Amino acid sequence: MFSDGSTQILLVAVCILIIALVIVLRRGRERVSPPQPQDLSQSPESFAVSSLFEATMGSMREGLLVVNKDMRVIASNPAAHKLFNPSMSKLNSQRLTELTRNPAIYSAFLDALKGVERSGVKVQTHGPERQVFDLRVVPIGGGNGNGAAGALGVFFDITRMERLEMVRQEFLSNVSHELRTPLTAILAFVETLENGALEDPESSKRFLSIIRRNASRMHGLIDDILELTAIEGGNVRLRAGFVDLHQLVNDVCASFAAKAPAHGVSLVNKVPAEVTVYADARRLEQMLTNLIDNGIKFSKEGGTVAISYEPGGRDSGERDRILVEDNGDGIPAQHLERLFERFYRVDRARSRDMGGTGLGLAIVKHLALLHGGEVTVNSELGKGTIFTIHLPKH
Repeated sequence: MFSDGSTQILLVAVCILIIALVIVLRRGRERVSPPQPQDLSQSPESFAVSSLFEATMGSMREGLLVVNKDMRVIASNPAAHKLFNPSMSKLNSQRLTELTRNPAIYSAFLDALKGVERSGVKVQTHGPERQVFDLRVVPIGGGNGNGAAGALGVFFDITRMERLEMVRQEFLSNVSHELRTPLTAILAFVETLENGALEDPESSKRFLSIIRRNASRMHGLIDDILELTAIEGGNVRLRAGFVDLHQLVNDVCASFAAKAPAHGVSLVNKVPAEVTVYADARRLEQMLTNLIDNGIKFSKEGGTVAISYEPGGRDSGERDRILVEDNGDGIPAQHLERLFERFYRVDRARSRDMGGTGLGLAIVKHLALLHGGEVTVNSELGKGTIFTIHLPKH
């Protein structure tokens, strides 16, 4: 869960804290106060330990909490203070039950006071931002049969890892679902052909067409998954240069020479001749292909998909903008924020029927970010949608 280097550093820090706290607990102090750096009465050795103790406690990202046998807090660091009660001036001298009502936390510290080390305790907060922690509590001092003199708990923030795990599981679930649908269709029609449908030329030709369409859909989905994985993993390197945008748009439109008329859609290149943008030509073509393809799918019959260009101000730092506009049905406002998420679809049934993988806009987003830019969307129901690629100037 944690890297070897960070774990070793943390263990060293905790060992130093434990040594200092054992000394304090054996002296019978009721609380631990941060040492005063200017206390000249301290010996050099004590001053060094105190300074190290204070610096370690203050700089740790992990929340650290120490209680005595009465379950009162005798030491804590800023990370723990932020975790438990930011509005409270201090945690020291507070009972653990006054800080939290979480039974998992209380039980872990109670076991540690009995001499039992606890680890792997998952703790969740339910404030404005949900956080997840992995809690480890160890006993301090004692050993005379009366239990520990205190307990030290370290809260590891694993919120990001939990979120990544949820994203991974959701991704795998979506991939499985997206692959299962065409695969089921392929197997069903192959079985039908095997059971005698080959004898009917008209039916067999139709079934083979369906099999080909579903196989193509699976192929496209796998390609998009591999592409998106490579981009998100940082394995895609840009080869940026000045690109003739007018010619590039012409080339992309030419690739839809059959598909656009089949949907009754016209493609219009509004980019002036000799306009150049600074980008990776192959990746920009990929972005435009996805956006134009998307515009064709969701335009009305007789509609238009127009590609235009708006220059940014070089002195003002404004980015160049490439706009892909359709005059389709538009997208409801509640969907716009999530439109670039993987596998997110406004109309799932329609998107699948048209061969969409649900990954095209996610790929566009990540490629735009890779250029140091972004992609945005504006839409109005009944009037169409505009996707805008924002590219920094060289």
